[in-house]
Amino acid sequence: MTPQEYVEEVLSLVERIPEGRVMSYGAIADTLAEMSGRNSARQVGTIMARHGGGVPWHRVVTSSGRMPPGHEQEARQQLLSEGVPLKGDHVDMSRASWMP
Repeated sequence: MTPQEYVEEVLSLVERIPEGRVMSYGAIADTLAEMSGRNSARQVGTIMARHGGGVPWHRVVTSSGRMPPGHEQEARQQLLSEGVPLKGDHVDMSRASWMP
C-alpha cells in the first residue's frame, strides 16, 4: 500500500465512525495494520492534522479520550452535540469507543 493509499484508508475509516462514537488514533492504526503494513498512532495523527479537515475529525481522540490538541473546544462542542459521553474534559472511552 502506498503512502497516499494509506492516507485514503485512514480518512475512509474516519468517515465511517458513526455519530455519537469515537475511535482513538491507535485503534485506527490497529484496524488498518494488517492491510497496510503500518501501525502507528502518530502517523494517523499526522494524517488527521494534514488531511482530516473534510472528515469528522472530532471523532478521533487519544486512547485516554483526550480531544485533538489545539482543537479541544470545537471538538468538545461537536461531540456533545452528537451525544458522545464525556468524563470531565475527556471522552468516556468505555462507552463511546467504536470499532468497525
